[in-house]
Parts: sequence; structure tokens; C-alpha cells
Amino acid sequence: VQLQASGGGLVQAGGSLRLSCAASGRTVSTNNMGWFRQAPGKEREFVAAISRNVWSTSSIYYADSVKGRFAISRDNAKNTVYLQMNNLKPEDTAVYYCASKPVRGDPRVGEEYDYWGQGTQVTVSS
Repeated sequence: VQLQASGGGLVQAGGSLRLSCAASGRTVSTNNMGWFRQAPGKEREFVAAISRNVWSTSSIYYADSVKGRFAISRDNAKNTVYLQMNNLKPEDTAVYYCASKPVRGDPRVGEEYDYWGQGTQVTVSS
């Protein structure tokens, strides 16, 4: 399984970025896909996740700090997950990682994920 994250960059506060996570070796539509971030000197934290629920539809989860500003989605045809980030704030500055795990447990718990992408840097200037 390989996860290739991209789309990071430098943006001013209030701006937008879209992160992409292209997966190979695992189907994004039938597994949990999550975005996490880690700022310098801080612990890794959950950002957003999309999973397949028992009704074969999607369940979506967001950290409180990004609700209303970020949106996670997936393109099954491209086997890619996206994180649209709007109204970015300096505190959103971090390395963002995408991750994948089978559909089990809590999609917000990073320790449960078994595959991780390489990370993409997001820097928001004030």
C-alpha cells in the first residue's frame, strides 16, 4: 500500500488549499481514510476522516478546530482522497499526513492506522 500526499504550500491567512492523497494497493472507498497533522513541537492530531459505514455509505468526521472550514472527500475513480481547506489560519500550519486502515475501530485514532503517506507541508502566514 502506498499513499502519496500532495498539495501543500504557503498561503496567507484566509486562503485555501486542497490536499490530495492518491492511494495504491488499497481501495479508498472500502477503507477508512484519514488526515492528520503535526506542528513543530506538538503531538500529531486528528484532522478529518472518511469511512465506509454499515450501510455502505460514508461517515465523515472532523476535529472541532477545523469544522466548517475543512472538507474531506474522495474520488473513487481516481482512488484519491482530498482535504479542502478554506479560511486557513496560522494555527493550521503543520505537516499534513494521510493515512489508511481497514474499516474498524475509531477513524479518529491515529494509532489504529496501518499505512501513512509521506506528509505535505502547509504553512499559513498571518
